[in-house]
Amino acid sequence: MQNFRQFEAGPDPFGKKFQILFKWMQTAISLRHADTVDVKFILVDEKGGRVEKTIALPHADLLRVAAEVGRKVDDPWCSRLGAMHLRRLVETGEDMEKDLVTVSTADLKGYAQRLGETERSAVRAG
Repeated sequence: MQNFRQFEAGPDPFGKKFQILFKWMQTAISLRHADTVDVKFILVDEKGGRVEKTIALPHADLLRVAAEVGRKVDDPWCSRLGAMHLRRLVETGEDMEKDLVTVSTADLKGYAQRLGETERSAVRAG
């Protein structure tokens, strides 16, 4: 995923598609005293319904996974990881009732590996 700022996700288990808009990314220590990086998105469905979702990336896990995949932790990387998790939530319907969803270590590692492969492919192709 290269464009995390605006993308389409879905269909969800009910056949609905969403336009996703990146709203912001912040360290959650300033928001809710949590050691995460929070990535907030606005989801707009086909009928104009709007909902916001915050994807929380645990800071310690980000550091560990970044070291494992040989990448520095930066804003675009965190935003893309959050967008990848949000896309999965939409497609599976998992945790869609929640406004705040924390990414598991295993999921974070999987997203980081997939994102790294995508980035390496783009460099080779470019």
